[in-house]
Amino acid sequence: MSKTESLNISLTDEMKKFITSQSGNGTLYATPSEYVRDLIRHDYERIEAAQLRDKIIDGYHDAIFERTTEFSGNLKNDLASFKMKKK
Repeated sequence: MSKTESLNISLTDEMKKFITSQSGNGTLYATPSEYVRDLIRHDYERIEAAQLRDKIIDGYHDAIFERTTEFSGNLKNDLASFKMKKK
C-alpha cells in the first residue's frame, strides 16, 4: 500500500461546505478526505480512458491508411518482423 501524506489546500467557504456535505451520515463517504480522494481517483481514471481512446483512434487511422499487417498468431515473431522492416 502507498505511503499516506497530508496535503493542505485552500478552499472557499462554499467549496468546504459542499465537500463536507458529501461526507458523514447518510452519504457515501465517511470523511471529507475520502470524498476528495475518490474525486482524484475518478479524474485519474478519466485521463487514462482519454489516453486509451487516443490510442484506439490511432489504431483506426492505421487501419484506414492500410498501415497494418496480418497477425500470424505469434506476436513475438510479428514484432521482430515489424522492427526488421523499419530498418
